[in-house]
Amino acid sequence: MVSSVELILGGQRSGKSRCAEERARAWLAQPGHEAVLLATAQAHDAEMRERIARHRVDRAARAPGVSTEEVPCALPEALRRLGAPHRLLVVDCLTLWLTNLLMPMHGAPLDDGAWEARLQALCDALSIAPGPVVLVSNEIGLGVSPLSPEARRFVDALGQLHQAVARIASRVTLMVAGLEVNVKGPA
Repeated sequence: MVSSVELILGGQRSGKSRCAEERARAWLAQPGHEAVLLATAQAHDAEMRERIARHRVDRAARAPGVSTEEVPCALPEALRRLGAPHRLLVVDCLTLWLTNLLMPMHGAPLDDGAWEARLQALCDALSIAPGPVVLVSNEIGLGVSPLSPEARRFVDALGQLHQAVARIASRVTLMVAGLEVNVKGPA
């Protein structure tokens, strides 16, 4: 069952994407429903291109019928444009969206004011979403504090992002070793 807005958190390889794909498959089993994956990854090197290709193959096998739109930075706009009562939007993932904004491979990172505005735009889009949204993100705040100021800023911003989305979400799920742990909302 898909809640209106669900945040799925976990570490790398914890099963976050698979869990979101299961939500999409269940949604698509109902007549007249559609699902769109909003992909935030960018392929800047060979390993990332392979990783993205593997995700596409896995997703096609686990959740056939899910279309994909690449939105590395324009996530709030895509949520507003594509949201519909019959359409599930799966965001994979918030961590890479934030990376694209704060630690871009090309161009300058957003300053604090611009980041706050993008976060608010995302929260506004989620708050008025006409259909269900499932957001995937990495929980990275459980380890040691990073050494560089840029990395500390990123960890802080990701925590801020998770807290803001979790306040809006009707459901929050933590993935641990492929298992779902209910944090908020219906199990």
